[in-house]
Amino acid sequence: MSKGVGSGYGTGANEKYGCYQTLGDLFINWKDSLSPISGYTRQLDLEKAMVNINYERAGQQIREQVFTDFIHDIIWVKLSSSRKAGLHFNLSLFRRENAVIHAEAGRLVMQGQLPDGQDAGMRFAAIVQVVSPTGQVQVRGRELVIENSSEVWLRISAATNYDISTGSLQKADPLTKAENYLRKSASVTFGAAAASSINAYQYWFNRSRWQMAGQSEQVKGLTTNERLLRYAKGLSDPQLPVLYYNFGRYLLISSSRAGLLPANLQGLWATEYQTPWNGDYHLNINLQMNYWPAELTGLGELAEPLHRFTRDLVEHGRKTARAYYNTDGWVAHVISNPWRYTSPGEGADWGSTLTGGAWLCEHIWEHFRFTRDTGFLRLYYPVMKGAAEFLQGILIEEPVNKWLVTAPSNSPEHAYIMPNGFRGSTVMGPAMDQQICREIFRACMEASTILGTDAEWRKELAGIIPRLAPNQAGAAGDLNEWLHDWKDSEPGHRHVSHLYGLHPYDEITPWQTPGLAVAARKTLEQRGDEGTGWSKAWKINFWARLGDGDHALRLLRDLLRPVAGGTGINMRGGGGSYANLFCAHPPFQIDGNFGGTAGLAEMLLQSQGAGEVIRMLPALPSHADWSKGKISGLRARGGFEMQMQWDRGKLERATLLSHRGLDCSIFLPAGKTITDSRGRQIKDQAGRPLAPRAGAARVVKFPTVPGGQYHIR
Repeated sequence: MSKGVGSGYGTGANEKYGCYQTLGDLFINWKDSLSPISGYTRQLDLEKAMVNINYERAGQQIREQVFTDFIHDIIWVKLSSSRKAGLHFNLSLFRRENAVIHAEAGRLVMQGQLPDGQDAGMRFAAIVQVVSPTGQVQVRGRELVIENSSEVWLRISAATNYDISTGSLQKADPLTKAENYLRKSASVTFGAAAASSINAYQYWFNRSRWQMAGQSEQVKGLTTNERLLRYAKGLSDPQLPVLYYNFGRYLLISSSRAGLLPANLQGLWATEYQTPWNGDYHLNINLQMNYWPAELTGLGELAEPLHRFTRDLVEHGRKTARAYYNTDGWVAHVISNPWRYTSPGEGADWGSTLTGGAWLCEHIWEHFRFTRDTGFLRLYYPVMKGAAEFLQGILIEEPVNKWLVTAPSNSPEHAYIMPNGFRGSTVMGPAMDQQICREIFRACMEASTILGTDAEWRKELAGIIPRLAPNQAGAAGDLNEWLHDWKDSEPGHRHVSHLYGLHPYDEITPWQTPGLAVAARKTLEQRGDEGTGWSKAWKINFWARLGDGDHALRLLRDLLRPVAGGTGINMRGGGGSYANLFCAHPPFQIDGNFGGTAGLAEMLLQSQGAGEVIRMLPALPSHADWSKGKISGLRARGGFEMQMQWDRGKLERATLLSHRGLDCSIFLPAGKTITDSRGRQIKDQAGRPLAPRAGAARVVKFPTVPGGQYHIR
C-alpha cells in the first residue's frame, strides 16, 4: 500500500493529494425576482455548445445565453430584455472557503489558495467583467449593481499557477494570467466570439453525423427527462440514442483539448468542494473509458491529453517500479492526479492493481492502429516499452503449470473465495493482467518492427508470450477471472475485468476464438445486467463485440433509466441517467456517458481481431426504432472512415474512405459488391474481381489508395 494517507481515502481535498473541485458560484440576483415567471425554457444546444434560457417576467422577455469560448478561453454570459432598460440585478461571486472576493469598477475579483497540509497549495484567481453599453454598473460592497440595461455581457476568466508541462506549481500570479485572457479578447463582441467559438466546436462535432428514421409524435415538445421516463417504459424514441451519442461527443470535445489535462472522473463538471473520489484519475477503467469514443467517432486528436499524461507518468512511475518491485520500466496503479501520482492506493484490496500504466498505453497503441501515424508511434514507443519492461520484470513462474504470471496483483476491486473458504484479493496471474501482458508485448513487438528497433528484445517477448497463463474456461463454462477456477465473492460485481480480452482488447472475437466468445457470454450472463453506470456502459460494449445488439440495447435502456438527483455514494446502486443525461454512477461520473457513446459506435461499426476486419452494423438491434438510419464519420482501424445507410435492419449502401492507402479487410454482405469512385469493380489482392455472392457474408481483402473512396452496394 502507499505510505500515509495517500488519496485521503477518497477525501483528499485538504491533503497533499488534493481534489478537483468547483471554483465557485456566480449569482445573478434579480430585482424583480418575486414576479411570476412563465414560458420558461432551458436548452443546451449540442450543435453550438451553447445554453439558451428564455422566460417572461413582469411583462418582458428575458434571454440568457452562456457558452465557453473555444477560441478565447473565457466564459461568456449574455443577458437581454425585450424592454428597453429592463434589466436590474446584483452580481456577486461566492466561494465558501480558501478565497477572498472583492468588487471594483466594472468587475468582480476572486483570489485564493487551496490547502495541501503545508501552506503551499495551488493558487487561483477569477475575474467577472461586466459590459453594459446602455445601463449603469456600480460597486456596492462585494457586489456589482446593474440597472437600466437592455443588454449585459459577462466575460469570465480564471487561472491557476499550475504548470502542466512540469506537473508542478509556478510562482506566476494567476490573477495576471486571468487578466491576460480578458485583455486578449477585449475588442471581441459577444456575437463575434460566439460565431468563432461555434465554428471551432463544429470542426469536431460535425465529423460524425447520425440520423435515425422516424420520430414518435408523442415525443415532440417533451423535456429530456420526460423522454427518459417514456424510454424506460419501453416506448419508441428513435432519436434518443442519437441524442445520447451527440451528448457524449459534446462532452469529450468540451472536456479534452490538446495541451491540457485529460478529462477526469467528472470530466470537468464538478459542483462540489470535495468531489467523489477526489475527482481524480482512476486507472483501473475509468480514465480509459473516458476516451473510448475518441478514435471511433473521429475525435482521436482529442485524446492527446491522455497520451501526454501517460508519458508524464513515466518519471514517477520508474521510481515506483523500483521502490515497490525492484524492477525496471515504469508502473502506475489505480489512482493518479495532476501531480502524476503512481504509487499504490492506501488499501491493498483495491489499490495494488498494477496494470494502470499498461492499460493507458493501450490507448497509445490504439491511436496508432486507427491512424497508422508512425511519427506518433516513434514519439510514444518508449512509453509503451517502459510499461512492457515493468510487466516483463515482475513475471514469475507459477508452480503448477509453470506459466509466467504477474505477482502480487489483484483483479480490480473484486475478491475470490478459495475451496477452503479463504477470501482474498491479492493473487498471482489474474486473467486481466495476463491479457494486458499479451496485448502490450505484442504491440511492442509490432511497433519495434515498424520502427526498425529493439530486435533482440522483440525476440525475448516472442519467447515470453507463449508461456503466459492462457484464458481458461471454468467448470461452469465461464471465463476464469483467477488463475484457478475459484468462486467470486460477489457474483454480480460491477467490474468484469477478466473480459478485458473481449473489450477493449480484441484477442477474443466470435469469429476467430468462438470457444472463448462462448465463455465470455456465459460470464456476462453470470454477472447480470445490474451494476453502476459505467459498468452498464462497459457491458454495452461487451455485448456489441459479441454481436448481440438486442442485449446491448437492453443495457442502453438501463443506462438511460431516469434517476433522481443527488450525490450520495452507493456503489451498488443501479446506475442510470440524471435529467440532464449525466451518468448516475451513482454519484455522477462522466465515464458512463463516454462508455455508452462508445458502445453505440461499436454497435454500428467494428474493426477488431487479427487482420482488423471491418464489420458493418455488427450489433444492430432488431427493434423497429433501429430499422432505418444512416451515419457518417465512424472510424475503423487501419486509417479508414465509414459512411453507412441501412433499411429494414439491412445494409443498403456504404462508402469507405481510405486515409492511408492500406489493404482493407471487410465483411462483405451477401449480394454486395465494391466499386471505386469511378464505378470500377474492385479486385482482391490476387487481381480477381470482388463479384457479388449469394448466401452468406464473407471476408474480402483488397488494396486501397490514399484518399480513395470505395462504394459498397
